[in-house]
Amino acid sequence: MTVEAERASWRSAALGPARALELAAGRIRAHVTGEGPPVVFVHGVLVNANLWRKVVPRLDGLTRVTLDLPLGSHLESMPRGADLSPPGLADTIAEAVEALGLEDITVVGNDTGGALTQILAARRPERIARLVLTSCDAFDNFPPRFFRPVLAPARVPGLIPVAFGGLRLRPLRRLPIAYGWLTNEPIDRAAEDSYVLPALTRGEIRRDLRRVLAGLDSRHTLDAAGRLTAFQGPALIAWSRDDRFFPAQHAERLARVLPNATLEWIEGARTFSPEDRPERLAEAIGSFARTAS
Repeated sequence: MTVEAERASWRSAALGPARALELAAGRIRAHVTGEGPPVVFVHGVLVNANLWRKVVPRLDGLTRVTLDLPLGSHLESMPRGADLSPPGLADTIAEAVEALGLEDITVVGNDTGGALTQILAARRPERIARLVLTSCDAFDNFPPRFFRPVLAPARVPGLIPVAFGGLRLRPLRRLPIAYGWLTNEPIDRAAEDSYVLPALTRGEIRRDLRRVLAGLDSRHTLDAAGRLTAFQGPALIAWSRDDRFFPAQHAERLARVLPNATLEWIEGARTFSPEDRPERLAEAIGSFARTAS
């Protein structure tokens, strides 16, 4: 394995050992650690399970499951016929939960993963007992408007290396059109490499990413929002106060749409609150997951 391949494949030991799950869409990896009520973490596009590496160790007394979904920073490529549309990805999450034998779960979503979590709650509410939405796509903001011009070329076969090639250079990763406005401080190098390199080094990962990006459409989040009024489980909206892409109004609107929701603000964090304020986010998730009923 080359040094670059090792950097791309790194996953934090804090997440626990990886399990390979053979699902209808293909094989994905899930990291599982701890014992107690289960909490399942869902990341967004161009990140992976490492997004939660600072939160997971702070949640003792819970079974913590971090999924590595095929969203561009993954290691297991999907078959060509896999359904990588937002509803298909939501079904993959539901199938992963079932494959792991988990019940009465809390699902936590961030960024694109929050949109997938909303779609999951709308399509398969029986799989979720409690719902946590951190800053994420919602309503007509899927994908976020700021990123639409950047993502458009990446939907075209062969253009991902052009659209994202600059991410090989660390200084360019801090640009607003990359990861710069998603966090207050630079992301740890090992984690950042694991986010960026899979799609830049492997053609089959680029193919998966292109198909995912092609499917991002606000009709899916608008449809989910229309059906979330029927979700009766407890919900926590843990939104970053300093978010530049996901407006505070959407946090407040989600708190109104979900019948049993509480809104908490994560101060001092941008979109990736698991990177910026892991201790505060873990406190909110832990209290909610242990006490909500």
